[in-house]
Amino acid sequence: MDSGVLLPTGAAQWVPGDDPRDLVGFARAAEQAGFASLWVNDSLISPRIEALTMLAALAPATERVALGTAALLPFLRRPVQAAQSLASIDLLSGGRLVVTVGAGFPGRFGRPFYDLSEVPWERRFLRLDETVALWRALWDGASSFHGKLLSLDDLPPATRPFRKGGPPIWLGGFTPGAFARAGRLYDGWLPYPPDPADYAAGLRAVLDAAGGRPVTPALFVTVRVDRDVATGRRVLDDYARASYGMPLSDLERIQAVVTGTAAEVRMALDRYAAAGARHVVLRLGGLDLRDQREQLERVAGAL
Repeated sequence: MDSGVLLPTGAAQWVPGDDPRDLVGFARAAEQAGFASLWVNDSLISPRIEALTMLAALAPATERVALGTAALLPFLRRPVQAAQSLASIDLLSGGRLVVTVGAGFPGRFGRPFYDLSEVPWERRFLRLDETVALWRALWDGASSFHGKLLSLDDLPPATRPFRKGGPPIWLGGFTPGAFARAGRLYDGWLPYPPDPADYAAGLRAVLDAAGGRPVTPALFVTVRVDRDVATGRRVLDDYARASYGMPLSDLERIQAVVTGTAAEVRMALDRYAAAGARHVVLRLGGLDLRDQREQLERVAGAL
């Protein structure tokens, strides 16, 4: 199972005196430590470095790691402009971009952001799928696109990505609808279910929908290596409250969270590998950039 790291681009993971420009050095350290990929998330929950801006900064600063979004929210951007930005990052990185997309969530983490973007909440999954189809059409040189929601004529010549057909596009989400769409339309699947058995069942549904088409099975998980589980959980509770405004006990009901000693963390991740995960995106449970850097070293030692 390949391992990647989510960069702490959100201000909730910074303290006074932290310099967000150090994120580039953090990324280089992760690459040197042997991680296979670097990821950024995309949200309006709290102030953060914008996702595609961060990836553009990492493209010339790194050499071999994949650069990914976990996950990008396309409804925050105009579709044609987003296709241009993604193609540009793929070019600048020499074909190392991986784009995970999502449609957002109900409640305060989703629908209000659609209102800010002046995009209808209704039919959001169809809009997401059509946006991705439009990107792929642009990258293949299409001059028009006609879907149920998106219809465009006289498209200008688009920037072509480094790779023919563009970067692989993965889907986040853990519902029966997401399983079917990931299998039929996407190149990978990146959910975060708390139970490895649920992951295994979801993956079976994705692969059934794929009908033999290759789909990368990935996993998003929050991790903290500490001296014991109790200590790690105390820190992760502070992390959950700072990042989501909820206690750890609520967060771990909807997202995969792992903590404990290096051996305990490795055992927990191995259970997901046994369930079929082949690429894990690790969100480090650190409360500031110094703690994040320490966690980077600890987690690298655990893998």
